[in-house]
Amino acid sequence: MFLYLLAEFVNCLCVLLCGAMTERAFQNPYPDFNPSQLSGHFDSAGRLTSEFKHRLQDKIWELLQQMEKGLKSADPGDGTVYTGWAGISLLYLHLFNVFRDTSYLNKAQEHISKSLKCLNKQGVTFLCGDAGPLAVGAAVYYKLQQEKQAEDCIRRLLQLHQSAVKLDSRVPDELLYGRMGYLYALLFVNRQFGEEKIPATYIHQVSETVLASGEGLSRKRNLSGRSPLMYEWYREYYVGPAHGLSGIYYFLMQPDCGLTQDTLQSLVKPSVDFVNQLKFPSGNFPPCVDDTRDLLVHWCHGAPGVLYMLIQAYKLFGEQCYLTSFLQCGDVIWQRGLLKKGYGLCHGASGNAYGFLALYNFTQDVQFLHKACMFADWCMDYGAHGCRTPDTPFSLFEGMAGTIYFLADMLEPKKATFPAFEL
Repeated sequence: MFLYLLAEFVNCLCVLLCGAMTERAFQNPYPDFNPSQLSGHFDSAGRLTSEFKHRLQDKIWELLQQMEKGLKSADPGDGTVYTGWAGISLLYLHLFNVFRDTSYLNKAQEHISKSLKCLNKQGVTFLCGDAGPLAVGAAVYYKLQQEKQAEDCIRRLLQLHQSAVKLDSRVPDELLYGRMGYLYALLFVNRQFGEEKIPATYIHQVSETVLASGEGLSRKRNLSGRSPLMYEWYREYYVGPAHGLSGIYYFLMQPDCGLTQDTLQSLVKPSVDFVNQLKFPSGNFPPCVDDTRDLLVHWCHGAPGVLYMLIQAYKLFGEQCYLTSFLQCGDVIWQRGLLKKGYGLCHGASGNAYGFLALYNFTQDVQFLHKACMFADWCMDYGAHGCRTPDTPFSLFEGMAGTIYFLADMLEPKKATFPAFEL
């Protein structure tokens, strides 16, 4: 009798999970990777076939034309990277880096000039604040060899530093609106310039402020026994990289942030372990601490975003539990990552596909390249699946620009990084 009841309970759970998957994601129609039957997307060495490259290039060109037409009705006052003109500029900067066509660099300048005219003087972050347009502007002008304009953008970017490192400035710590978004802007500039254009002390000071903030909140809420670093946004302990813990810990583990080995071991590692223990039996992660709903499979909430923290933790600490977890994240994305929300980066198929590229670049296992190619196939049928239309349908993080960015990265998968986040 007990075994019968247990079986019925498991069946009910499966029905509920399948219902949630059906509601939020399409069933994955693609076959698993079979090394004896290559799909025609790449050869046995992982090199993309010329046919697949041509398909990608043709679709990039086609979507760019649609995007430019759609942008004629975009909000002229949105200068952000997330949904505004700076995001479009970042796309064109990326296309220039991939294709080395200066016309893309000129388009990047056109769009960043719009963005810099509508800075809101409210946020310090890359994605949703003034730091993003200034950092992208610095990179674009540097590539155009307009040194005066580039230096002006950097000067204005560093003027935001004081508010970012002031502990009582009411600036949150997360990526989308907080200190980690400012820290990313500083790291972005250094990578674009190929040198330490932003002194390391500026980056280290942001990291130290984030550490102090996390320790303080953990003590205040009596959470030190669970995690020595804790962060909240709108009174919730978010888990995903956009608003929460995994994004903060991912950056704190970066060598450029300058944390000592003792700090990494005593503060960051146990905090990462706390997040890893939140994993559902499915391999997915909750949007918030103590949330029991295994529903969201987005970059912003769920396995596709937590994956990056786990890979970085495995690089630093080498423990099997991180390897097991990030491989499970890949399984979750494969099963539930073709989202009905659309094709975008933040909560769409393109953003989820970057998880496969991260796994491929870390493991060199071509099964992950296969999965990224399958999701690229899905995205190249843009608009054919009946997905929802996002609020900003042509933007970088919600709309078509993000899908174009991903398809361009597929041309050079070993160089691919999730925009405005992955280092």
